Amino acid sequence: MRTLALALAALTPLPALAQDEPPRIARMAVQVEEKSIPELAAMLAAGTISSEELTRAYIDRIEALDRKGPTLNSVIAVMPGAIAEAQARDADRRRGDVRGPLHGIPLLIKDNIEAMGPVPTTAGSTALLANVTDRDAPLVAKLRAAGAIILGKTNLSQWANIRSDNATSGWSSVGGLVKNPYALDRNACGSSSGSGAAAAASLAAATIGTETDGSIICPSSINGLVGFKPTLGLVSRTHVVPISHSQDTAGPMARSVSDAALVLTALAGSDPADPATAEADARKTDYAAGLSPGYLQGVRIGVLKDRTGSNARVQAVFAGALDWLAAAGAELVEITDSRTGLEGLGEAEFKVLMVELKADMNAYLANTPATVTARTLKDVIAFNTANAPIELAWFDQGLFDLAESQNGLDDPAYLEALAKARRLAGPEGIDKLLKTHDVRFLVGPSNAPAWVSDLVNGDHGVGPSQSQMAAVAGYPHITVPMGYVAGLPVGMSIIGGKWQDHEVIKAGYAFEQASQARVAPSYAPSAEAAADPIRR
Repeated sequence: MRTLALALAALTPLPALAQDEPPRIARMAVQVEEKSIPELAAMLAAGTISSEELTRAYIDRIEALDRKGPTLNSVIAVMPGAIAEAQARDADRRRGDVRGPLHGIPLLIKDNIEAMGPVPTTAGSTALLANVTDRDAPLVAKLRAAGAIILGKTNLSQWANIRSDNATSGWSSVGGLVKNPYALDRNACGSSSGSGAAAAASLAAATIGTETDGSIICPSSINGLVGFKPTLGLVSRTHVVPISHSQDTAGPMARSVSDAALVLTALAGSDPADPATAEADARKTDYAAGLSPGYLQGVRIGVLKDRTGSNARVQAVFAGALDWLAAAGAELVEITDSRTGLEGLGEAEFKVLMVELKADMNAYLANTPATVTARTLKDVIAFNTANAPIELAWFDQGLFDLAESQNGLDDPAYLEALAKARRLAGPEGIDKLLKTHDVRFLVGPSNAPAWVSDLVNGDHGVGPSQSQMAAVAGYPHITVPMGYVAGLPVGMSIIGGKWQDHEVIKAGYAFEQASQARVAPSYAPSAEAAADPIRR
């Protein structure tokens, strides 16, 4: 079997300089750090830069920060065709064919999403190093149709954080451990850890993550980003390595709400191969339209006071965020009963995830190239056991074992759990809270600050999390930076009803404009070195 070092070398191609190209240091004049998509689009439109130059600048930055320097380990692979793709978009522009605001803009996608080219889709596992499908997932095809450049693949918590209860978020056997750019000893959360760290470090204009429960929201919050989990069914899941067809979705991760909205506009739409997206074409809109700092004027917002956790400093930052909401004109309504009647939600969700993991993973693996030897979840378990020094070096595969023991999608116990989970999270959860308290949105701290990464003991993050109800119900959820605890970012969650994606984004934008909370990462070696007494 190939060693891990060889596997990594094969997966991380950086385009070589041609004979007549200037040295890399001469091309660093193109500054991409913290540049928004509208800023980059304006530069491209004015001819200040070309898409090729922009793409090369991001590749240089990946080399400087991800491969060297802080060595963030956030990018598994740069797509070998990225430069050619950028050149093609430049040629389109010269002909007057500009597809929209993403034309010529480089984006990174999580490595559980298939993309055309020779780079495998691994989900972070060496079991899928041969998974070169050479096809675009429909969501990737939509990005390309909008003119975006698929720059590369981001690292992730292996198998999207569903292999073990003892896992360390951000680690994969293919990409190693992702570092948080705000404090390099801290975790980037998961499973979209690489997408979070890469977007925070400006290694692309924006990134794409996926979420089953918290995997967009947590890494966005912890890496100082805007992350948006859409209504389930707004974005296709076809050719994405799955966990749960009841909860999986992809979404944008970006440094601003407007950037996330622009990317979501390109992502959204129906896919005949994904029945959940049947309504998407009728529901989608221009999510960057109508964004206004005054949107929250007179809007009633439910404050989840019983979901703020026990960290006094997080609570203090959240109190400041509420002041900004009030200053933006919102009417705040305290909610202290958001957990009432939801007993059993966690157990029901877990049962659904275990059953669907086995069924959905088996369906996906059965349609991978013949060179992929793991054709079922059972095969993956056997592969991991046979390759334990690489795959099981840091944590077990207890959740895989449990999923493998489950019955199928027609199991009465599964169907009962699915109905219960959906009912508790949706009609008796978010819907009831919105109606009972007569509010348009629910808000709370997205997560506690990042914890120290620990491969020996696994994750030990503590604090609030707002992801579960929206994830299980399939409702829209945005996190927006709201401040810092000892130099570590924390975000505020805004949750709305089903198909209220645009409204949630508008609310996130108004809060962002009121707070202006985001600060670029410093790549400090530790949280102690990153801490700014003014922002503690």
